[in-house]
Amino acid sequence: MKIFKAAIIGCGNIFPMHAQSVKALENAEIVAVCDLKEDRAREKANEFNCNFYTDYKEMLNKEEIDVIHICLPHYLHAEVAIYVAKLGKHILTEKPMSIKLEDAEAMIKAAKDNKVTLGVIFQNRYNPGSQLIKKTLQSGELGKVLAGKLEVTWNRSDEYYSHSEWKGTWEMEGGGVIIDQAIHTMDLMRWFVDSDIDYIDANISNRAHEIIQVEDSAEGVIKYKNGVVTAFHAINYYTYDAPVKIEIHCEKGIANMIGDRAHIKLKDGREFIADDNPEDVFHYGNGTKGYWGTSHKKQIKNYYDAISLGIQPDITGEEAIKTQKMICSIYESGKKRVKIEL
Repeated sequence: MKIFKAAIIGCGNIFPMHAQSVKALENAEIVAVCDLKEDRAREKANEFNCNFYTDYKEMLNKEEIDVIHICLPHYLHAEVAIYVAKLGKHILTEKPMSIKLEDAEAMIKAAKDNKVTLGVIFQNRYNPGSQLIKKTLQSGELGKVLAGKLEVTWNRSDEYYSHSEWKGTWEMEGGGVIIDQAIHTMDLMRWFVDSDIDYIDANISNRAHEIIQVEDSAEGVIKYKNGVVTAFHAINYYTYDAPVKIEIHCEKGIANMIGDRAHIKLKDGREFIADDNPEDVFHYGNGTKGYWGTSHKKQIKNYYDAISLGIQPDITGEEAIKTQKMICSIYESGKKRVKIEL
């Protein structure tokens, strides 16, 4: 069995989700980590018994690496992914793929041209509640989807933004509550509806923050080509990170998800419930955020199993760009105050 040599670029908050997931695999090992902050890179290297660098290009030049994990600020995802692809390394990047749609397209092209596998993290698709809703929709038991709505009401204070040079900026984060906090829930809804998008009509604004450029509030409608209309509402000035809410109204019943718990009630009286299994515990380390869940390890295992078999993982660049296009179109609609047809 081939043991893939992995390196992680970016040793910030999301780092443990990738590092601990790789450490648990039988077919992968961490050989190097990289971060601009030398003390942080050294600390993680000591923890995972590997080499550390402050320059990812130097790391790629000196180390034998098969897979690069990108855990960097949004604006660097495309630049690093394209550079890595040209060196023939597989890539697994955190969401979002990029800030601009054309950059995401360039990432896919670079991976294809250099015959490497590009994966994008949308770990919430692997939560038990998400899996139940998707399987029940695919089986036809819920019937045709008629409409859907979602809500994300979280808290990101000015103090939160004051600790980062890149968050809260259009140039480096690419947006606010939509591209950073609500993107996972938006991705789930698009995945559930499973249709190309017809148009998006959105409003975005900054209503409660003083030090950011980007939106802290967004709402709108997404019309899919199969006729389904979904509504979304997202803010990051609530008093706490409330559980996200998704409702899908179907011909034969209604599917609800609150947090990670899914409840499906069919018109024939049957009900299905799925929630995180208390025994399905994976410890990523102190300081990791609860709403990230435990599914990074599931998606990362799927990615490595796929490249071991020479097949595509569940969430490829081609799959993730569908959500990227949706996110970019929400911003275009909100900024221009017009309906955007896709």
